[in-house]
Amino acid sequence: MDSAGRAGVASLRRVSETSGPAAGLVLRPLRAGDEAEFRAAHAAMAADGFVFGLGFDPGLDFEAYLRALADHREGRNLPERFVPGTFLAAEAAGEIVGRVSIRHELNDFLLRQGGHIGYGVLPLHRRRGYATEILRQSVVIAARLGIGRVLVTCDDDNAGSAAVIEANGGRLENLVATAAGHPPKRRYWIG
Repeated sequence: MDSAGRAGVASLRRVSETSGPAAGLVLRPLRAGDEAEFRAAHAAMAADGFVFGLGFDPGLDFEAYLRALADHREGRNLPERFVPGTFLAAEAAGEIVGRVSIRHELNDFLLRQGGHIGYGVLPLHRRRGYATEILRQSVVIAARLGIGRVLVTCDDDNAGSAAVIEANGGRLENLVATAAGHPPKRRYWIG
């Protein structure tokens, strides 16, 4: 890992300005002891049409998945079209409530549709301010990784996500068309 990546991962301590349920939220790397909770979160989000564990297959050994995440953070053994990225669990009151993926750079697809940061909150934990806090802390981590301006996207029909991005200072640049049958993407810049 380069020095910026080490600094970003080493400084994952929360810098809170939040009150309410999200005040105790911490972003942290997955640990071996998270397997059962992670698998449950992955299944819950899949039922909701969302991928929780990026690149995770339920048949995959969890230790192998953790090694793959470490490789992605370091930019090693990346699958085609992937960029280096940091995957973090969002934990509140000792429970995983969501996750975030912070991409260290953008390829053509990410520049158009995916952005630097992708986050999700488990269905049972929505509407408590977690998404806003996850994104807020992710922008701080991205800055520590050397990312000055952060691109965050959401579907045009996802008013909740748009509100989260705007609450974190996101400025809408434009909407871009996506595959047929999918809503356009809203592209926001923070910073």
